[in-house]
Order: sequence, then structure tokens, then C-alpha cells
Amino acid sequence: MFAAGDQKLAVLFREVKTIAVVGAKDAPSQPVDRVGRYLIAAGYEVIPVHPKRKDVWGLPTYSRLADVPVPIDLVNLFRAAQYCPEHALEVLALPVRPQAFWMQLGIRSPQARELLEPAGILVIEDSCSMVEHRRLLGEK
Repeated sequence: MFAAGDQKLAVLFREVKTIAVVGAKDAPSQPVDRVGRYLIAAGYEVIPVHPKRKDVWGLPTYSRLADVPVPIDLVNLFRAAQYCPEHALEVLALPVRPQAFWMQLGIRSPQARELLEPAGILVIEDSCSMVEHRRLLGEK
């Protein structure tokens, strides 16, 4: 999907240190669990964000992006498309904005893209961050 943007994504994966996973759940049957664990194993500081869960992957879990106490480099979204614009607005309200807003497989939001791209935030839609990381940088 990113043939022309492969280099840009590879650079993103190399630059990013902190990834907020919105919709985080440590449920082995869920893609979010596989992706979250993969990103942790790949060496990223993963910050779970979920309104009700408090301890995902043995990590402190925050109710919303605004509660995360450190700057976020990438927001990795595991929420239905209808919630993406709301999360885009959350991102825009952060004191330090992330480099990228990543919507996982099956998730697209033209509204979120329209909000974020003018602010200089890279928007990736309908793509698995784990699959793209493996493809571009190899499994760690």
C-alpha cells in the first residue's frame, strides 16, 4: 500500500520511540494484543490507552491521550472509524503533537485526515503497524 512511501514509513519507525495504543486490550484473541506485544518486543515504549482498563500488558494504562505524562511520537488507533475524528481532536489538543496517527486495518477516516494533515501529522489509514514494521525493518 505504501510503495511510494516505504522510505518515509521506515524513517518513521526508526525515529519513533513512544507509541500510544488507543483501544489497548491484553486479550490474546484480539489483533490489538498481538500488535501491542510486538511493538513492545520491537523496543518501543508502548503506552496503553483505554477508558476502563488500568493495567494492559503489565503497563500503566491511561484513560485518554491527555492523561499520558510523556510526549507521544505515534498514536496507534484500534477504534472504529466513527471515533477517529474525536481522537484526532485529542491529538491536536496535546501540548506536544505526535509525528503520526495510525489507523489499523479496516479503519479509515477522511475527517481525521482533514484535521491532522494541515497540522503536519502523518496520517496512515487501513494498515497494520506490525505488518508494516516487519516488512520494512524486519522482525526484532
